Parts: sequence; C-alpha cells; structure tokens
Amino acid sequence: MAYAVFLKRTAKRELEELPRRAHDKIVDQLLSLRDHPQPAGADKLHGREGYRLQIGEYLVLYVISNRERTVEIVSVAHRKAVYR
Repeated sequence: MAYAVFLKRTAKRELEELPRRAHDKIVDQLLSLRDHPQPAGADKLHGREGYRLQIGEYLVLYVISNRERTVEIVSVAHRKAVYR
C-alpha cells in the first residue's frame, strides 16, 4: 500500500520558489516517496525526528509515519541553508 505525501505550508512555499529545473527534479523524487519512503541515499536525522534526502544541491527534510502511512515534507532548501 502506498504512502500519502503531504507538504507543510512552508515546504510548499520553498518548493515554489526554486528554479524550474530543480523544482521538477525534486517533485519527481517526492512523488517516488509514495512507494519508497526510505530510498537509497535517505539518511536519518540526528537530534531530531525525520530523514533527509539530497537531490542535487537541495535537501528535503521529511517525517515518515508508518502507522498512518504518510510522509510529511518539512523543508525543501539549498543544502547550505536547510538547517537554519
């Protein structure tokens, strides 16, 4: 059964502000999280809940709920600015 992928309002805004090429690449990866919420390259965060996935120069921070079968995208930002 597939997971539902949700974006927090801030993550949606961050995604909309990205250059079109990066936006499209990231959206493709986010859609693939429905079937594989922990793809190769996804790392568990230290000191906080969730995972990070690097897509080009950008990082996506997200939280998986196996019980509810959801993936919530918390942040999408350039890798230099994502933890600020």
